[in-house]
Amino acid sequence: MASWLPETLFETVGQGPPPSKDYYQLLVTRSQVIFRWWKISLRSEYRSTKPGEAKETHEDFLENSHLQGQTALIFGARILDYVINLCKGKFDFLERLSDDLLLNIISYLDLEDIARLCQTSHRFAKLCMSDKLWEQIVQSTCDTITPDVRALAEDTGWRQLFFTNKLQLQRQLRKRKQKYGNLREKQP
Repeated sequence: MASWLPETLFETVGQGPPPSKDYYQLLVTRSQVIFRWWKISLRSEYRSTKPGEAKETHEDFLENSHLQGQTALIFGARILDYVINLCKGKFDFLERLSDDLLLNIISYLDLEDIARLCQTSHRFAKLCMSDKLWEQIVQSTCDTITPDVRALAEDTGWRQLFFTNKLQLQRQLRKRKQKYGNLREKQP
């Protein structure tokens, strides 16, 4: 396994399916899958039950259908598929990149590609709609950004500013100047 990967590749927690109140943790490290559980019950026969833990190597987890079934039952089929891929050495490297680095990469995409990327996951939707991205895009497409335009973008959002046509932008800037000009005149 690549040495630059962190020790913990994936971690999630969850509660067992109803009516259970049991608490579970799934941890995938570079070499092991660790499945932990805590019995939560008001019944007297379970009060003395200690937390449990099952540790398997990646290879053993791939062969352990019982542990895979428990993982799917508690955390869902998507999490199970993701853990199986991690155990097979298939990593989602984009998920490991920082938001700042991804924003920098996304800022070079065409608008159509940004729209498509926005539909791929919650994380990419959040990044593609972020003001930070649209500020980078506006700065790369405009020669200069006046302080008035910057102030308008901070009020309305950089994405909104990018998609505003020139006439609307001039009208909004004029209204903003009038509004703040009137406020300055009223101050003693």
